[in-house]
Amino acid sequence: MSFSTVDLTPRIGTEIKSDPETLLSGAAAPEIRELLAQRGVIIFRQLALDGAQQVAFAKTLGDVLPQGDNYIMKISLDPKESPGAEYLKGTFYWHIDGATDDVPTRAALLTAKRLSPTGGQTEFANSYAAYEDLPESDKKAFAKLRVVHSLEAAQRMVNPEPSYAELQMWQRMKPKSHPLVWQHQSGRKSLVLGATASHVDGMGLEEGRALLCRVLEWATQRQFVYQHEWQVGDLLIWDNTGVMHRVLPYAFDSGRMLHRTTLVGEEALA
Repeated sequence: MSFSTVDLTPRIGTEIKSDPETLLSGAAAPEIRELLAQRGVIIFRQLALDGAQQVAFAKTLGDVLPQGDNYIMKISLDPKESPGAEYLKGTFYWHIDGATDDVPTRAALLTAKRLSPTGGQTEFANSYAAYEDLPESDKKAFAKLRVVHSLEAAQRMVNPEPSYAELQMWQRMKPKSHPLVWQHQSGRKSLVLGATASHVDGMGLEEGRALLCRVLEWATQRQFVYQHEWQVGDLLIWDNTGVMHRVLPYAFDSGRMLHRTTLVGEEALA
């Protein structure tokens, strides 16, 4: 069994050095899941798994969401490659996936197939660590706050003047009210923030948005962030329940393509 680890920053990100045979066997799966929970992001440099191998590896870590073609979703801004390309423009902003669901996805795996000549790095912010470092006064103030998350809030960042038909489509996905501080079954706590955060329940719009802005700025300080410089063949996994992410802008016609497999959520956001 080939398996070793190197932490990439003090607060987030670990590289695992292994081989496909070890990973596909499932022998390292418990250790990988634990590392994912503790470090937020795991990287396998130039592992170059094919689609079937990526899905098989994902299944050693949890249940796989039936998305895309044979559990592989193409991540591209080219509408010919990805029918949801227009919505992917929202990934340029900090977010967690499934923030308008009761149970967000557990984690996601990405393999780099083609890269943009410029831009396209992916950044991850550890919202467990950001919560842990909050002043005690903020922890107390945030304990009971709830934030309304909506698709509309995220999409308005990309398209501030939608057509009426577009707005109706966004509003079909009903907003969800979630705690600002997620009390996990493990006992740990993380912050639930990002582009979908519309306003704070029971707080004036101006005051609530100022608070969300301040907390997002806190949670995305450099000590909490890992930026991944992609190489073709890299496989990366992130913990969607305690890590926000965003991609740095790149040209829409660059041909950048990543293949994604998503793990089903295991814990309600409550």
